[in-house]
Amino acid sequence: MDDEDSHSGEEDESLDLDLDSDFDDEDGEGAFERFHDRRAAIRKAKRHAEAVQTLTDGAEELGASHETTYKASRHEKVWLTESLGTFYDQSLVSDVLFLVKGGKEANCYACEPHAALVASTGLSRVAAKVYRPRMLRNLRQDFTYREGRPALTAEGKAVKNSDTRLMKALGKKTEFGAQVAHTSWLMYEFTTLSDLWSSGAHVPRPIASGENALLMEFVGSDERAAPALSEVALTASQAHDALEQIKLTLSKMRERDLVHGDLSAYNILWHEGRAVFIDFPQVMRLGENPNAEKILLRDLTRVCEYFEKCGLSVTPRDLWA
Repeated sequence: MDDEDSHSGEEDESLDLDLDSDFDDEDGEGAFERFHDRRAAIRKAKRHAEAVQTLTDGAEELGASHETTYKASRHEKVWLTESLGTFYDQSLVSDVLFLVKGGKEANCYACEPHAALVASTGLSRVAAKVYRPRMLRNLRQDFTYREGRPALTAEGKAVKNSDTRLMKALGKKTEFGAQVAHTSWLMYEFTTLSDLWSSGAHVPRPIASGENALLMEFVGSDERAAPALSEVALTASQAHDALEQIKLTLSKMRERDLVHGDLSAYNILWHEGRAVFIDFPQVMRLGENPNAEKILLRDLTRVCEYFEKCGLSVTPRDLWA
């Protein structure tokens, strides 16, 4: 940890967490999964089929005007083109090169930046995190993460309680309310990345946000994305360096009372000696979310388990203190 993280030797009472207790993962992952009965599963499958058909129909209208190096399926092409439209219009992206990773919530694509963006940033590749259409997403129960945190607007501003229109839409879970919640989910990731990157934490450089996508630094070579820590075997020296970098990023998060919410060796990339944290939409703050301390302990425990396999003995308190 660097010197700026010490507080003149005094304990920070607001962060005096019980990080030495045993963590039982049985009520971790299982607690965040929705239960679906047979009828719900059938309804969900029907909605999924209808959504795919709608997107496939929309592909006919696009024609050949949005051809990319990456060959998307017909229905994928629709939401990919619509989601990245803002980035094309703003001269940020010129081509989609390949799919990095597909997920239940979002897909990540490697993109060729527009010449103007290359000139201003020096980046030869950028990453677009494109969220799947709401009717095609398979999300865990995100209320656990959203509890206690205000919704954010597309400008990254907290929705005020006095904004009765937005608050009513969120409360009644209307179609408009669902879109507001979706925008908030994206903006928590973008604003967190912006804050942490500016602080010197090891996260991708954020570039722009859209209605359904985020644009950020691509971590990897021009040909392939960097692997997650879970996919690499570090040497003793590399493991030590990675651990110190992770402690640095965690220290920046602690300064802001931030909890990642889904941290593990699967969400930390390793590239050219850099340990880079990714995937922040579920981020929460200690003191705001009643689940935050428990989830923080889960995050830290998972990271410790990875380094134990590397031969380094580290505890959750070592990481956070």
